[in-house]
Amino acid sequence: MSMIRDLRAAVRPSLRKGRSSHPYENTRTHAAGTAVVDCAVYRDGQRVSARMTPDEALQRVRSSGGREFVWIGLHEPTEREFSGIATEYGLHPLAVEDAVQAHQRPKLERYDDSVFTVFKTIHYVEHAELTSTSEVVETGEVMCFTGQDYIITVRHGGQGSLRALRHRMEDDAELLAKGPSVVLHAIADQTVDGYLAVADAVQDDIDEVEIEVFSDTTGGNARRGGDAGRIYQLKREVLEFKRAVSPLLRPMQLVSERPLQVIDPEIQKYFRDVADHLTRVNEQVLGFDELLNSILQANLAQATVAQNEDMRKITSWAAIFAVPTMIAGIYGMNFKYMPELGWKYGYPTVMAVTVTICVAIYRGFKRNGWL
Repeated sequence: MSMIRDLRAAVRPSLRKGRSSHPYENTRTHAAGTAVVDCAVYRDGQRVSARMTPDEALQRVRSSGGREFVWIGLHEPTEREFSGIATEYGLHPLAVEDAVQAHQRPKLERYDDSVFTVFKTIHYVEHAELTSTSEVVETGEVMCFTGQDYIITVRHGGQGSLRALRHRMEDDAELLAKGPSVVLHAIADQTVDGYLAVADAVQDDIDEVEIEVFSDTTGGNARRGGDAGRIYQLKREVLEFKRAVSPLLRPMQLVSERPLQVIDPEIQKYFRDVADHLTRVNEQVLGFDELLNSILQANLAQATVAQNEDMRKITSWAAIFAVPTMIAGIYGMNFKYMPELGWKYGYPTVMAVTVTICVAIYRGFKRNGWL
């Protein structure tokens, strides 16, 4: 149980504020250009103070007898910037190509003595009001190359920063001493925890739209509030969310169930917790999709009903106005011999009959709910 608490604490955001940046946070190496955000060697969970390049770090780790590992963080490296590290660490060319090009589907791939994983990070975009053009979620990517004595993280996009995670893990040397697999677990756990937070925020947006669509306000406000454009935009954003969550289910299950050479058996079982949370989020997202389908169909049905009501009202008034139009048409035919034309009470009688018929038709439509 203490191990679980340590793992969970390491990946939870710290409540402390105003923390200074790490002394090697912005380490840059000549070989890797400016893509390297941080490069550090850890021995028994403690960060080695010496500043070094990725190739120097690897040489030191390989000569330590398994007591050290290196963690390299990169942000949007180019092919030229990443090629030196890829060659030095023996990374598979296909995985390197995916890491450089980005826009990959979440996945896990095994290459001999390393594992390549892709995580889609999700960030909820705050908005005062949901519109038909609102951006609800932003996505990024974190890719991890995990070996026996190294972990290389490649980040794309403005979301999913690992800076705070590295700081928190460095505060727990006992946990970090378990090697690269515990870092991989922390990244996976932080990513899935982000999914949970975004799911709660998206649920609030869906609830707001649902209330507006099914509200009983008068004057057509319910129909205007349940605008199909807003619902469709929210559905598109949920689809983007789904593309990040659903493909990751199988990889997390594989990590938690099947032995992997680079994953410490003691750490492997804690991936089950990540897989469980991911399953929960996936179920939520699938539910969002189905609920939005129902809301959209209800909105379209309400629009159809409203149009039918409008047509009934137009038809009713047209029928009412047809009576005086018909009578006026009859007496406007200019025949010379029409009995009522010479009668003293002809005009008031015709007007009274016209009004009576119109009132009777109006009351009939009103009683039947057409007006």
